[in-house]
Amino acid sequence: MEKVRVAILDLNNQEFNRGINCIKMQVENYARENELEMYWHVFDVRAKEEVANEHFDIYISSGGPGSPLDTEGSSWEAKYFKLIDKLFAHNANLNERKKHVLFICHSYQLICRHYNLGKVCLRRRPSFGIFPVHKTEAGLNEPLFGNLTDPYYAADFRKFQVIQPNYKNLEEMGAKIMSIEKKRPHVDLERATMAIRFTNEFFGTQYHPEADAKGMKEYFKDPKRKQFVIEQYGQEKYDSMVTQLADPKKILLTEKTIIPNFLKRALPVFEEAVL
Repeated sequence: MEKVRVAILDLNNQEFNRGINCIKMQVENYARENELEMYWHVFDVRAKEEVANEHFDIYISSGGPGSPLDTEGSSWEAKYFKLIDKLFAHNANLNERKKHVLFICHSYQLICRHYNLGKVCLRRRPSFGIFPVHKTEAGLNEPLFGNLTDPYYAADFRKFQVIQPNYKNLEEMGAKIMSIEKKRPHVDLERATMAIRFTNEFFGTQYHPEADAKGMKEYFKDPKRKQFVIEQYGQEKYDSMVTQLADPKKILLTEKTIIPNFLKRALPVFEEAVL
C-alpha cells in the first residue's frame, strides 16, 4: 500500500497541550503495529493560519483553548471551514477516495456550530477529569467504539458544550448522536452531546480520545499541577482522576479503541475492501 498521509490540524493556538503529541503517538503506534508507512504533518491553524490542502488521506483536528464562539468570522476559521467544506464536497463524489476526518473537543464544537447541529454554549461549571460517557442506541453499533463498555470512560476537559440538538439538520446531513453526557439526576440540566457521526467519513468527540493514561498520570503527578488541580477542584477530584487513570478498563481502553479504529476505517485499503 502507498504511504498514507495524515494531516494534524492543531487548534491549540500555540498554548502548551499534550493532545498534539498524543495524536502523533497514536498515529506512529498504529503505523508500527500494522507495519504501515504513514506520514504526518502538523498545521498550526489558529496562530499561523496554516491549513492543510485536500490531498491528505486522513485528517485529525485537535482540541484547543478558548471559546468556540468568539472566533466566528476570523480569518483562520474561514480557511479552516473552507477546507472542511471542500472535504465534505469531495466525499459526496461517489468516484473519489474518501477523506476521513476526526474532530476533537474544540474542533467538535466548531463543526457543530458551522453546520448548525446544536447549541454551542458555556457550561455552568467547567468539566475536568475522567467521566463516564453513555452510548445512544445508534452508538451501540458505532464501529469506532469497538468493544467499549456502556458507559465507557473519557478524558473530558472543557468549559463549553453542545446541547439542544438540531434534529432537522442532523437528519438532513445523515448525522447521528453516538454518545451523551453522564446521567446527573440531581442536576436539572440538559445532557450534552459527547460524540456524533456526522457522515460516513466525519466523526467527532467532545472528549479527548487521544488522551494516554500513562502520560496523564505522570503529568498530574507533577507537584505544581497536582496542587493546581487540588486548589481548583479538590483533593477528592484529584484522587479519583489518578485512580481511574490506573484502571485498564477506563481511559486506557478508550485510548486503545477509538483512534486506532478511526485510522483503520480511514485507510484506503480498508475502503477498497468494503466497496
